[in-house]
Amino acid sequence: MNKKDLSERDICSKFINPAIMQAGWNMRSQIREEVSFTDGRIIVQGKLYARGKQKRADYILYYKPNIPIAIIEAKDNKHKVGDGMQQALEYSEILQIPFVFTSNGDGFVFHDKTGLSSQVEHEIGLHEFPSPEDLWLKYSKYNGLDTPEVQHVVTQDYYADDSGMSPRYYQQNAVNRTVEAIAKGQSRIILVMATGTGKTYTAFNIIWRLWKNGIKKRILFLADRNALLTQTKNGDFSPFGNDIMHIIKNRKIDKSYQIYFALYQGLTSNDETKNAYKEFSRDFFDLIVIDECHRGSASEASAWRDVLTYFNSATHIGLTATPKETKDVSNMEYFGEPVYTYSLKQGIDDGFLAPYKVVRIAMNVDEGWRPTAGLVDKYGNEVEDRIYNLKDYDKTLVIDERTQVVAKKITEYLKAVDRFAKTIVFCTDIDHANRMRQALINENADLVSKHWNYCVKITGDDEVGKQELDNFTDVEERFPVIATTSKMLTTGIDTKMVKFIVLESNIASMTEFKQIVGRGTRIREADGKVFFTIMDFRKATNLFADPDFDGDPVQIYEPLEDETVVPPDEVESTEIINDIIDDDKEFKPPKPNIDIDEEESEVRKFYVNKIPVSVANERVQYYGKNGKLITESLKDYTKTNITNEFRSIDDFIKKWQTTERKEELLAELAEHGVLIEALREEIGKDMDAFDLICHVAYDKPALTRQERANNVRKRNYFTKYGDTAQRVLLTLLDKYEQEGIVSIEQGSILRVQPLSQMGSPVELVRAFGKKKDFEQAIKELENEIYNIA
Repeated sequence: MNKKDLSERDICSKFINPAIMQAGWNMRSQIREEVSFTDGRIIVQGKLYARGKQKRADYILYYKPNIPIAIIEAKDNKHKVGDGMQQALEYSEILQIPFVFTSNGDGFVFHDKTGLSSQVEHEIGLHEFPSPEDLWLKYSKYNGLDTPEVQHVVTQDYYADDSGMSPRYYQQNAVNRTVEAIAKGQSRIILVMATGTGKTYTAFNIIWRLWKNGIKKRILFLADRNALLTQTKNGDFSPFGNDIMHIIKNRKIDKSYQIYFALYQGLTSNDETKNAYKEFSRDFFDLIVIDECHRGSASEASAWRDVLTYFNSATHIGLTATPKETKDVSNMEYFGEPVYTYSLKQGIDDGFLAPYKVVRIAMNVDEGWRPTAGLVDKYGNEVEDRIYNLKDYDKTLVIDERTQVVAKKITEYLKAVDRFAKTIVFCTDIDHANRMRQALINENADLVSKHWNYCVKITGDDEVGKQELDNFTDVEERFPVIATTSKMLTTGIDTKMVKFIVLESNIASMTEFKQIVGRGTRIREADGKVFFTIMDFRKATNLFADPDFDGDPVQIYEPLEDETVVPPDEVESTEIINDIIDDDKEFKPPKPNIDIDEEESEVRKFYVNKIPVSVANERVQYYGKNGKLITESLKDYTKTNITNEFRSIDDFIKKWQTTERKEELLAELAEHGVLIEALREEIGKDMDAFDLICHVAYDKPALTRQERANNVRKRNYFTKYGDTAQRVLLTLLDKYEQEGIVSIEQGSILRVQPLSQMGSPVELVRAFGKKKDFEQAIKELENEIYNIA
């Protein structure tokens, strides 16, 4: 067979695989083919969603498991040997791989990003592919890892078990960059990884490799929640075994273990003589991992800093989703620049984190309310005469009616979507959380009468609420459904099933805002959790416009008083919003708050009622590819996305006609924000994807599948076929009418009733002649359906 007639897979198996194996690469342990390293972004429109295309490398080569050093992009022999290099280089940036190859089976083009070769990019023969040792030597020299002592550290194996679970690409990057930095002598390290991306699992792999090769023998893992300690020890860290792990409780120190878990505040005390950490010698620990290090561990004023200063000789690794940089706290000053960063935006783009919508609701009193002269509150206190606004509500002024309207809107949303969707309501303080709980209970009296814990307050002062925290975070537990809180759920709590986050707190810190958004970013696709919704009553989502924010929402909706709180698929306006910040522009970071028990500050409050409160405004917005907020209908949004891909209807029809499997084209369109099912819900459920696209994007009259099928029957083009072939084609036409074009392109269609009753697949194909004749007949049927000459 001519080499140019071979498929890409044949080129791989006949030419590329032998070449790299001949160079000494082990096919089983060092070579992975067709590696999908992302899950594909979740694209949301209306109530529907689709997965975008996964990023997939043809080959990734590993010096050792989970230590990738080369990537190969393969093409069939109709391509030039260097085709695909730009895509391979893009992937190599994401995967942090320095050596990039392309091949069409004739040879390789080698791109060396280290700069250690005389040429950055050049062509080599099939027999010249470098060995693992050659590339590792270059890699080590380029990264300063080429001494025996360093090699001993960086070549240590990852933990491997029978489950076959391996770190995701960004976890590999984080682990490898950290281990390399420590091997080269760096003693202060910070990893920035978005909430929900597996920081603890990443920490386990770092510690495992350093502990196994003996350079870090005693490790301290610091956290700020008791639940996190148990969760970490019994979960990701369980391979170490209980014999060497210990949770420090009640300030009781046992020095016989190797891996310790402790709360920051469990090691320190206001009484200097009771500082438990001082029972250890200063050099007892070789490594300290500080989880959620943004919470103040790097602050000079923090007692936690005393722990780090005492164990100064140990290596310190900080883990956070949100490094803090304020006048009071600087993570970067303490740890230095991050050795690796994986952002919320990257996580959403890769499909590892859930995207989200925003429902913005503004009240008539939000822009300002002034008491009448001499007004007294419910408790007889005269209300200070000034203008109150969002910054005051529930902090210095409580308006009962506003709380009730908020509770009503939250309940309205849950009733319209799912009354058992796990929900967190972030409030201004504990008092506010208590009043919000009461208002929500009254709005949901029917469920509360059957389930006392349908809505609970989870705050530092409430023992019952804290006991319900485990049930709230447990994916198997239905109750509680709604948790009202102040600070307690902002960070460090794994809330996998939270689908609804309500902002009723004045959030001025980007750090706190990102942590709150992170409560909903976990994906549980099997459980129906693929995106979440934020309902904002405090203009906190204006922080999306801050350059420090890196994960924009897929939709923003601002309903009027008499409109549903569930974002519709279409609104009339097509206005482009260039600036979403209005009159609440200034956001000043608060002083660091490390008091997790949320003690109330002594602030005088006025409690007023009988104030008319109503909802005001409406806007639906999508973030377009250019990053601007676009207010438009689903139809207009889809039209823009289609015409960006196909400038004319002729371009689209040509692509439709030449695509062998329409399912692949529809999946490609979904990646660009074109969801056929969402369009079908809005425009016509019995319309074909072809007609929906032509109608929406190019204003062509749309036919239903039934109308198209009847037109084919009228033309009666089947007469050129024999009886059996005619019956097969008519049956396929019926199938198209019922289910659409994708159904008749399935490879197994001849095994499905009623075709399976007409004969075996082989017999039915023979009615047309050979297999290629059957395939040609299917193509002609499609052309007849769409009347394409």
